Amino acid sequence: METNTRVDLSALNDKQQDAVVSEDKRLLVLAGAGSGKTKTLLQKLIYLIEEKGVSPSSILAITFTKNATNEMIDRLIISADESGQYEKQLFDKRKSIADKERFLQQKKYTWIDGLTVKTFHSFCYSVLRNYGVNEFDNKFKIIGDEKRSEDDELSKHVAPETAFEVMHKLLIEECEDTEYLLKLKRYILDYIIDKIHLKQAGPRFLPKDGKYFTTLNGTKVRSKSEQFIADWFYRHSIKFEYEPLLNVKDFSFNPDFYIPDVNLYIEHISDKSYSTKDKEEQFKKGNLLLVKTFESMTKDSALFNHTLDKIVKNRLPADYHKTVSINFKEEFHGYHEDVKDFVQQILRITDMIKVENISIDTVLAKARKDQHERVRNFYELAIPIVKKYIHYCTDKSYLDFNDLISRTTSLFQNHEDIVNKYKGKFQYILVDEFQDVNNLQVELIKLLLTDNTQLFCVGDDWQSIYGFRGSNVSYIVEFEKHFENAKTIKLNLNYRSTQNIVGASNEVIKHNKFKVDKDVQASKKSEHKIVVYAGNTEDENLQFCFDKVKELLEDGIGNDEILFLYRRSKMYTPYFYRFKNENIRVQGKTIHASKGLEAKVVFIIGLTEGNGGFPDIWLEDRIFQVIKKANHDLLMEEERRLFYVAITRAKDKLFLITQKGNESSFLKEIPEAFTVRTTNAIKQVVDKVILCDSCFSQLEKLHKFCPYCGQQVTEQQNELDINE
Repeated sequence: METNTRVDLSALNDKQQDAVVSEDKRLLVLAGAGSGKTKTLLQKLIYLIEEKGVSPSSILAITFTKNATNEMIDRLIISADESGQYEKQLFDKRKSIADKERFLQQKKYTWIDGLTVKTFHSFCYSVLRNYGVNEFDNKFKIIGDEKRSEDDELSKHVAPETAFEVMHKLLIEECEDTEYLLKLKRYILDYIIDKIHLKQAGPRFLPKDGKYFTTLNGTKVRSKSEQFIADWFYRHSIKFEYEPLLNVKDFSFNPDFYIPDVNLYIEHISDKSYSTKDKEEQFKKGNLLLVKTFESMTKDSALFNHTLDKIVKNRLPADYHKTVSINFKEEFHGYHEDVKDFVQQILRITDMIKVENISIDTVLAKARKDQHERVRNFYELAIPIVKKYIHYCTDKSYLDFNDLISRTTSLFQNHEDIVNKYKGKFQYILVDEFQDVNNLQVELIKLLLTDNTQLFCVGDDWQSIYGFRGSNVSYIVEFEKHFENAKTIKLNLNYRSTQNIVGASNEVIKHNKFKVDKDVQASKKSEHKIVVYAGNTEDENLQFCFDKVKELLEDGIGNDEILFLYRRSKMYTPYFYRFKNENIRVQGKTIHASKGLEAKVVFIIGLTEGNGGFPDIWLEDRIFQVIKKANHDLLMEEERRLFYVAITRAKDKLFLITQKGNESSFLKEIPEAFTVRTTNAIKQVVDKVILCDSCFSQLEKLHKFCPYCGQQVTEQQNELDINE
């Protein structure tokens, strides 16, 4: 391809050059794994400045992480530093580049310093700090999971409390309302402690004594109705005994409840109850007061409350204390970890509500129509806390990471003068890792665009693995639907991996339906095939990997060139301790954490089917489905993309570790042409039988002469399987 540029593009392939010089106003560079997307994006930056004469201040480059921002700036400094010292320092594994050194180098080159290279959050932070005063207090603080931030700019203004601490504090405050406190306790006992929603899952969840339901005072009872009665006593500070032992005259039995203050017994009659005729005769003989309640009453809680009022409260002395002071600390004694779980769930739905951009009242209305009592109860308890949290954060001038984007969006929508300032400033907007964008981020990007702005997005739909965080793969797969008159350029030459690794990854991803088709080819050739090892046990897998790692190290492969990947952290625990005990130092990462990395040798462990394996389809709690519906097929596609990411981290050698008889379905998607499959043979269940050639008597393996006829046993002795 010929270009009349002063910038040397000869190091780029044709497709990369097309992307760099393209004048299209809406351009998606769809880059397969290892195809040099970051290189292309950086070359675009340099081309715009050097060849097109674009002012660096007119360019906005957006990344997803602070590390990605640092990497981009590092590469730009390297391209400008003719001495090569910065690159030498950067790749010296004994040193790490200090932020101060990067900052000084950046300042040294005016054209790099003039660029705006930021994460979405950092960009929004600076917008709100400088111009957000009409939208929000511009002296705001950032509230998140920690009291510090990896981003220097953001870390100067981190809130003195975490999101969890605030949410937990607000929940305790709400519990000053006794009614709320007891409803929360009821929810936690029912659904977090007793897990009564799993009761239908089978007898393994049921205690042997049949007392499954926990009452507010901790008593275990047999039914939800009995729980209601016990809770009513607790709410009204009425002492009771559950199933006390009683012997009036003829036999011992356990009436359901006894209320000592009125000397009253209650039997609750359900369709599962045995006949109470014999018991009633005993009460008459002892002249004891018995009242019966019936299951049908429980259908109407107001009626049931009224009935219990008549039965019990009317018999209590007039000066009987109506209520007793209860508090959060005492009520949740022993349950504080469970309360933390509940708070984490509220934080999660708060985050989802913001990312999906749904009104809180809409969520509550939807939840109230849910068929499950647990889901309805959760939202009745959670939504008041979500509202309090949002109000509290506004009051304290706190913004979380989603707020940074939504408040900036709101600022741009409501203040034309400010959005026009940014539209006029940024003529070129470059977005890295576009497959990871969510609804809020795309809305923000669209607000910055004019007909003259060039939007240059780089990403790979095959590597979209953050659906659980709210990213929406549709934006990259259907880019041309979301951005009018868009063009797509596909980078389909993989420079990282060998042809067997690339071929296998292509075949795996073909099983996904929601994707953009790409014909990715490998530039590297190698005789090494992918090794699939299936041990009979996990110990065999561990031993195989250990032996291989030792072999690789002896062959001169460095520790940092060997990478172990896994779906869940617990899969790696036995490997970690084995290597630690043997003084071998491996890189182990979850596949999510490995994105963007590469290594000469990669081991993917835990490739088994079913629970705890990979794929690991995790259909989240129905609570979250109220906000965003889960789709099993789409979740499976994300798992496959995760497997694709794992495979494509390998440059030269790839080992896939599974278990015999329980291989992951993903392994079946890799054609045998790309693999060599190995395992330890299963020992024969039945031993071979050795017979004497002469007298056909059975011999032992150690016999050199037949003990029956004296015939010499030859090495070629006839062996006969016992089954024959």
